[in-house]
Amino acid sequence: MERPTDQAHITPPPRLLPWPSLDGKPCYLVTDDNFSRLSRLADELEAVQLATGADVLDLARSVLDDPASPYREIRFAGLRLAECLTDALRVAESRGLRLPATDT
Repeated sequence: MERPTDQAHITPPPRLLPWPSLDGKPCYLVTDDNFSRLSRLADELEAVQLATGADVLDLARSVLDDPASPYREIRFAGLRLAECLTDALRVAESRGLRLPATDT
């Protein structure tokens, strides 16, 4: 039995999407078209999530740098940072899963 030599016919692994299901479980997209409507939507949402994380980090730094910041503001900043970190880690995992395998 011969191995397929044409890499174009190998189905890529499912893509972890940047949003959870309604019950909080991971959502995956199975496609061989990285430019499909849903793939592009996922790409756009990943970009928005990362940009939002950068904005939240900048705002949180000003709260955390001020020793007079009220507890409520510090807690709010911490909660938003945790949300953004969750999103960024999901994006990193998704992108890592899509990296080509290497022979090592």
